[in-house]
Amino acid sequence: MQIETDLRYPIGEYVPQEYSEGLKEQWLADIKFLPNAIENAVHNLDEHQLQTPYREGGWTVHQLVHHVADSHMNAYIRFKQGYAEENPTIKPYDENVWVNFSDVKNLPVNISITLLYALHQRWYEFLKHFTEKDWQRTLFHPGHQKQLTLWYMLGSYAWHGRHHVAHITALRERMKW
Repeated sequence: MQIETDLRYPIGEYVPQEYSEGLKEQWLADIKFLPNAIENAVHNLDEHQLQTPYREGGWTVHQLVHHVADSHMNAYIRFKQGYAEENPTIKPYDENVWVNFSDVKNLPVNISITLLYALHQRWYEFLKHFTEKDWQRTLFHPGHQKQLTLWYMLGSYAWHGRHHVAHITALRERMKW
């Protein structure tokens, strides 16, 4: 008997974890190597495949790649603000609107992959020097009406990258690409 999986969450939903050095190293590696994972996930996909939604009613692979770049650019700025300011209020954005902007529609995914390589190199370099105390710094997310630690955010964005890579790789498996 095959177990039905939720295509929206191929690796499950994000579950916050208590701070540990081992988890910190794992999540920092997720940040560092996400661009490679995205690039490998879309390797040799043709335009038709890139325009395929990862699930019914979901974004296309093309949109997913650009979304990760948009999301992680926002994340990088949020981390900088959270580190430099006392509990700053971050600026939410509507990701469903952003995936329909002309840059997402008109530019190939390699533009966002290239951006991710540079962004994640800077982001990793910034984060790898955080102390345990630094991870407890906070920011306020008005969309969730919550104060979040930078530790929570690290886990969330490490998960986010793996989550979207899994959307692509699961689609490839289902479609036998």
